Amino acid sequence: MNFRIETVPSGQPIRKEIEVRSGASKLAGQLFHPSGKPKAAVIINGATGVRQRYYEPFATWLAVEQGLAVITYDYRDFGASLRGPLRASKATMVDWCVHDAAAVRDHVWSLLPGVPIWHVGHSIGGMGLAFQDGVSQLERVITVASGPVHLRDHPWPYRAVAGAFWYGPGPLATSLLGYLPGRRLRVGPDLPAGVYWQWRKWCTSDGFFAPDFGGTMPYPDWNAVKCPVKIVTACDDDLVPPKAVWRSMDFYRSAEAKTQLTLRPERYGVAKIGHVGMFTAEIAACWADIIS
Repeated sequence: MNFRIETVPSGQPIRKEIEVRSGASKLAGQLFHPSGKPKAAVIINGATGVRQRYYEPFATWLAVEQGLAVITYDYRDFGASLRGPLRASKATMVDWCVHDAAAVRDHVWSLLPGVPIWHVGHSIGGMGLAFQDGVSQLERVITVASGPVHLRDHPWPYRAVAGAFWYGPGPLATSLLGYLPGRRLRVGPDLPAGVYWQWRKWCTSDGFFAPDFGGTMPYPDWNAVKCPVKIVTACDDDLVPPKAVWRSMDFYRSAEAKTQLTLRPERYGVAKIGHVGMFTAEIAACWADIIS
């Protein structure tokens, strides 16, 4: 299916709602298209508990200022992709970062034939490439605040908050309600129970997702990605600190080139970047550094 260019106001991308089938699930997404032929298509694979609409300022900038087509989407049973009661969801973290991400990539190949594809992965969105087929065809990979983090990696006092999330109200509430009531706990959006439990297992286990290899997830191919890879961290990220982000360098053993970037608040005239701040319009000055 080819995308038809339409007339839109100056300074705005062409926007189109898309729907992607991933297994038995349907994922809701948005395509941001520049006014001319795109140089590449950028798929933004979001962080856990972060809806696609959060990335709209970044997606708009990429389309209007950089001439790139951009695809945002929500993982199954989350955000605009939620269909039915959340407690009935069977979704897992593997479904999100492996199966849904691969389905969107395959859809974009058919939607924009001949256009090179970039994978931008924020947090968990950057963790699943080694478990997917077809990633050798990617032209570029950029991961942001993404790495195998363990509870003991967090600095204090945030480590106490994370400990409560994994061992206190988080598991108790999820067991009782059949989903993580993030809004009631004031830790973010509600999440499917399967996503929470697998996320908890990974972040409290040595080896992160390694215990699930050959079980709930495929064995990884650390040589699958051949294109250049850029790994980005924020120096003040307490959720996935730089030392955890740099561990992901080993996920791309056959990459054509690997580069690292540390974002620092003072460079962009802000007090804090943290785990998600780099995608807000207030810190748009860092976007060129992320994709350069």
